[in-house]
Amino acid sequence: MTDISKSGSYRLGDRTVTRLGYGAMQLAGKGVFGPPKDHAGALAVLREALASGVNHIDTSDFYGPHVTNQIIREALHPYTDDLTIVTKVGAKRGADASWNPAFSAEELTAAVHDNLRNLGLDVLDVVNLRAMFDVHGPAEGSLEAPLTTLAELQRQGLIRHIGLSNVTRKQIADGRKITDIVCVQNQYNLAHREDEALVDELAAAGTAYVPFFPLGGFSPLQSNTLSDVASRLGVTPMQVALAWLLQRAPNILLIPGTSSIGHLRENLAAAELVLSAETVAVLDRIAGEEKAH
Repeated sequence: MTDISKSGSYRLGDRTVTRLGYGAMQLAGKGVFGPPKDHAGALAVLREALASGVNHIDTSDFYGPHVTNQIIREALHPYTDDLTIVTKVGAKRGADASWNPAFSAEELTAAVHDNLRNLGLDVLDVVNLRAMFDVHGPAEGSLEAPLTTLAELQRQGLIRHIGLSNVTRKQIADGRKITDIVCVQNQYNLAHREDEALVDELAAAGTAYVPFFPLGGFSPLQSNTLSDVASRLGVTPMQVALAWLLQRAPNILLIPGTSSIGHLRENLAAAELVLSAETVAVLDRIAGEEKAH
C-alpha cells in the first residue's frame, strides 16, 4: 500500500494533517448534483482513503446538496480522533443545479447547522467561506458581513477554525482583521498559476494553501509536456501534476477527488514520486504554454 506519509504533514488550525487528502465533491451525482450512480462505491472510496492514511477530507453541504456529507457520515461515523473534516459555506444550489450566492447571516447560520447535522458533528473543524462575487474566479468584494457571522458562530463553539475560498489577497488581509484565517482554497495547478506569489506569502505566514481543481477540474489538464514527463517516469500525468504541487511549497495541501478506488490509489501514489529539479523546470513551462494558447 502507498505510504502517503511521504507527502509530509502540515498544520491546519490546531490539527496536523497529511498533505495528501481527499476531496468529496465527486461523490455526488453528475454536475455535483443529486445522488451518485454507485452509492456503495462512494462508501468504499471513503473507507479506502482512511485505510490508506488520509486524515483530511474536504466537503460541503452544497455538494449534492447534502449528498456528500450524508455519505461521509454513513461511511465513516463515528470518526477517528485524527480525522479533520473541512467544509465550506457561502453558496447554495438551485433546483436547476445552479450555484448561487448564500451570504446572508440567516443563510450562513443555516448552512453551518446543515453541515453539523448531515456530518453528525457537534463542532466543525474548519469552515471555508466561499466568495461568490464571481463563480469562475476571485473578484473583489467585501467579506466583512459574512465573516463576522462565521466569527460569531465560532464564538458560540460551532466552528473551530475559519478559512477562505475563491478569494483575493486583499480579502485575505481584510479577513484577518476579523478572525484568524487558517487556510486559503483557490484554483491553482500546473497550468493555472495566478496565485504564484500568494502561495509563497501564505507559506511564510504558516497558512495552509489548498488548491482546488489540482488536476484541472471538470476539464482535466492536457499537456504534451506533462504527458512526455509522465511517460519518461513511468507514471500517469495526473500523478506528476500532484507531485509537482507537493514539491511546489510545504504549505500546499492536496484534496484530489474521485469516485473510483483505482483512481484514489493512483492519486495517493503521487506521495512517493520525487521530481528532479530538471523535471520541475520542464513542468514549469506548462503555464507559459497555456498562456500562448
